[in-house]
Amino acid sequence: MSATAIVGGGLAGLAAAFALREQGVPVELFEARRALGGRASSYREASGELVDHCQHVSMGCCTSLSDFCRRAGIEDEFRRYETLHFLGPDGKQYDLAAHKTLPAPLHLLPALMRLGYFSWRNRVQMASALLRLARVKLSSPAAEMRMADWLRAAGQSTQAIEQFWEVVLVSALGETLDRVTVAAARKVFVDGFMTTRAGYQVLVPQLPLGQLYGERLAARLREQGVVLHVNATVSQVLGDARRAIGIRLADGTERQFGSVVLATTWRRVSGLLPDSMDVVREQLAGAEQFESSPITGIHLWFDRPIMSLPHVVLPGRKSHWLFHVGRSVVPQSDVGEAHYYQVVISASRHLIGQPREQLVSQIVEELQAALPDAQAARLLHSRVVTEKHAVFSPLPGSESARPAQLTAIPGLFLAGDWTATGWPATMEGAVRSGYLAAQAVLAEHGQQVSLLPADPQPNFLARWVTRG
Repeated sequence: MSATAIVGGGLAGLAAAFALREQGVPVELFEARRALGGRASSYREASGELVDHCQHVSMGCCTSLSDFCRRAGIEDEFRRYETLHFLGPDGKQYDLAAHKTLPAPLHLLPALMRLGYFSWRNRVQMASALLRLARVKLSSPAAEMRMADWLRAAGQSTQAIEQFWEVVLVSALGETLDRVTVAAARKVFVDGFMTTRAGYQVLVPQLPLGQLYGERLAARLREQGVVLHVNATVSQVLGDARRAIGIRLADGTERQFGSVVLATTWRRVSGLLPDSMDVVREQLAGAEQFESSPITGIHLWFDRPIMSLPHVVLPGRKSHWLFHVGRSVVPQSDVGEAHYYQVVISASRHLIGQPREQLVSQIVEELQAALPDAQAARLLHSRVVTEKHAVFSPLPGSESARPAQLTAIPGLFLAGDWTATGWPATMEGAVRSGYLAAQAVLAEHGQQVSLLPADPQPNFLARWVTRG
């Protein structure tokens, strides 16, 4: 089979490259940046330490991402947490973990009922709404409602919306509840919390993303025979309406390929197409109107530990998640070793334009009010990093606008978490898109191969409860 060019070194492109190479297809990957990983990347502090732009986590329900990491030999670099720690507005710690014996979807019900900062009535109403959400049919008008409207119609209190539903959904979807559909919210709760006992569990990388994807995974791809080109900007796809035949680089070099996979953002694809490929632009018309949502990572280095837990969820606060990343060195500090934490704030457009010092001060004050050990800690260093286009917003109508990986032009394919994967804008969605693009490339050459791993099979009770 002739070689395939993959344009874009994010997770979608990496997954497509790995899958195709495993099937014996020659692959060359072109990435405009100096390192692979796309948005799952790192920067280098003055100390020389690699620091992730934003903490990335996976969940137990992310089967394709887990499959990819296993096949690529990097699954050992993720730590699985079976307990999620919530620090309630009342200052008490509440742990969300599966009951030892209850099957899905009842396994998390006792933990939900123990969220003591809600009234008993609120907790019962939340559980009832979860059941109603699982029963929403994806073909019904309700699936395209905005989640905030649906929750109010379902009788959810303001406290329940702000301190339960927002806590889960804003973190998972990267968008506020007035801008996400019921279908997207249902996907999070059904797959993550109701279908299987392990779906809610969180997996956190133990290496900086730049090392995990930019170094270890790059080395693995090279071992497999993938040719990697970094600092290699592709300016245009070669070909016409009959077929894509290659790519042109920014320096004018032209390369011929049997297939081209565009694993870039939805904002860049049209600019790579010649006028003769307007039929693909028509396919992308809806996706080009996608709106994006920012995510902000606030990096904090203290002179001492501020909590004993590896992470906490902070309902009802400006901060959404707090992660203890580890120990590191802070340059020009009188402290030999600092304790490094990261606060993640999703859907952070309300923070854009706020002075960095003011934001850091607000977050530190919030942590000191919530965590007794933080009160005596001295902040040594901080950094605020915002990815303005972190995810696309799952607004009503966006799901039907997501294009398939197979385009109308032979030899030209798409990959990216914004394409049609059935998943929101997540690492799981990115990997699925890469696998689906690889399947489409193989199918065009007569190889019918299923690359997506089988999803976990729910038990009878979970199937009955989630029969939306």
